[in-house]
Amino acid sequence: MDATTLPAQTVINGVSFNATPGQRPVMVDGTQTIVSLFKKRCAEMGDRTAHREKDFGIWKTYSWSDYWTHAKWLGMALRKLGLQRGEVVSILSEDRKEWAYADLGIQCVGGIASGVYTTDSASQLAYLINDSDSRFLIVENEEQLDKYLQIEADVPGLLNVIILEDEGLHDLDHPRCIMIDDLYKMGQQAEKDEPGVFEAEIDKAQPQDIGLLIYTSGTTGMPKGAMLSQENIMAGIEAGAHRLPVLSTDEQLCFLPLCHILERNVSIYFPLAGMTTVNFAESPETVFANLQEVSPATFVAVPRVWEKIYSQVLILAQEATPAGRTAFGLALKAGFERAEYLLANKPVPAGVAAKFWLWDRLVLRNLRRMLGMDNMRRGGTGAAPISPELLKWYWAIGVPLLEGWGMTETSGLGSINTFEENKIGSIGKPVPGYEIRIADDGEIQTKGLNNFKGYWRNNEKTAETFTDDGWLRTGDIGEIDADGYLKITGRLKDIIITAGGKNITPAEIESRLKFSHYVSDAVIIGDRRKYLTALIMIDQENVEKYAQDRKVPFSNFASLCAAQEVKDLIAEEVKAVNKEFARVEQIKDFRLIDVLLTAEDEELTATMKLKRSYVEKAHAHLIDDMY
Repeated sequence: MDATTLPAQTVINGVSFNATPGQRPVMVDGTQTIVSLFKKRCAEMGDRTAHREKDFGIWKTYSWSDYWTHAKWLGMALRKLGLQRGEVVSILSEDRKEWAYADLGIQCVGGIASGVYTTDSASQLAYLINDSDSRFLIVENEEQLDKYLQIEADVPGLLNVIILEDEGLHDLDHPRCIMIDDLYKMGQQAEKDEPGVFEAEIDKAQPQDIGLLIYTSGTTGMPKGAMLSQENIMAGIEAGAHRLPVLSTDEQLCFLPLCHILERNVSIYFPLAGMTTVNFAESPETVFANLQEVSPATFVAVPRVWEKIYSQVLILAQEATPAGRTAFGLALKAGFERAEYLLANKPVPAGVAAKFWLWDRLVLRNLRRMLGMDNMRRGGTGAAPISPELLKWYWAIGVPLLEGWGMTETSGLGSINTFEENKIGSIGKPVPGYEIRIADDGEIQTKGLNNFKGYWRNNEKTAETFTDDGWLRTGDIGEIDADGYLKITGRLKDIIITAGGKNITPAEIESRLKFSHYVSDAVIIGDRRKYLTALIMIDQENVEKYAQDRKVPFSNFASLCAAQEVKDLIAEEVKAVNKEFARVEQIKDFRLIDVLLTAEDEELTATMKLKRSYVEKAHAHLIDDMY
């Protein structure tokens, strides 16, 4: 393309982007594909730190040169073993530096990277390998390898399995299995045999090439593989840079599954553009301790994580001395007063600012330091609805938390609130270069370079997902207000039509219930029934503390849920929520789900969203009891 026809450029934090987002070709520092950006960044950054990861309890640093060489060795070895351009490699691992090495190494040689959740069962793994026709599988450890060994006969198209950790596998002798160090050696030899080939493969990449295959979480039916192109990834980076800029001095913490497009953007692709340092959490269980150690500048999490932090703070406040509780209450009051002005984008009056300054130094600053949020200039939340009251609470303690929205099919980003344009209760305005409209039935529909290419080998589903005039059907119901802010009110497939013919979207009622620090999650029931009811998951920590303080006897989670005092507690929470809704939207009865759910249970997705249909099926006896 002639230089005179390229879009005008603008510089954001030292990185050049299209001045007008949404134009073709998408340009990030003069590159048009994620793999060419990777090549450029690694050459520029060299020995600067790209990643940190703990090894035997000590944080160790890994440079951009390490990033490049390991991605190169991995990509060259897979190519040597038979990986062709356009073929899929599946990655089954928790977050770690090798995830990033694999993601970029696979794409650099023209392959397609596809993540698998570590909570998936062996049978689910078999489905994903066969559906994607994966040629290679990368597994983290013995536990994940066992899943492959269970289904080995069912995945004949798989050429090799690469293992990242050899603990417990020193005696492994399997013709298809290769340890990662041996793969790296193979890649080093391939590089010597064919110098310059890796760089040449990168140069072959085109914006329309498929780089990622991301399987939807499957809240209904079997997961579908969403194809994201190099251009889709770059358009997401461009939109993020214009609305969620990162700095080269930023520290980040990676802990959400990298299979998910949200974390893939935040911890792999945005840092490539912004040259930030990514710290990998040891595990999902250690994220709060790692947050304290890293104290990141930006932190993106799903609402469940923000709710958990809030609950922990409330427990600590309850356990404080009377003087401590009073001080915390006064500090919060000062924080809420200040937040009202900040959220309205108005100047904070001197008196309000002075009061906050005092309580911030006495209480709130120490709270943020304890949480690992003392350096946080921006928090982000997405992937599920979050309570407006919870957002305000974080602003009150001095943590600016912004809500956004996106889907796998929109390359992870569709709309976002910013410091300059923020409306609590909305998911913000469309990102630059992206169009959003509301269809006649209330569905949110989108158009732009972020929209994915379709579902892998499923033309029928792809056709259903796009309108005749090329807009993406998101399946979300929403509205755009007079100021241009988008609000999601529910999912099309979740609309409840009561026996009386009333249409009710349950998401807002469920979100309001979840703000209670005694409620972890909730599902509203009522389709074709006379009234609404709810299945509720209690917050284990807070309810246990409530029971212990009142000497309510219980021996396990089920007996805690069965205690009458606990049922009465939740009944009061439901009663308080009912006051905020019309009579037809009020919950007439509820039951407690008395089993602790994890991402390994069918009722939850890997990103901790309840699968409504599975919940209703698994707990049908509780529902029947309410009617």
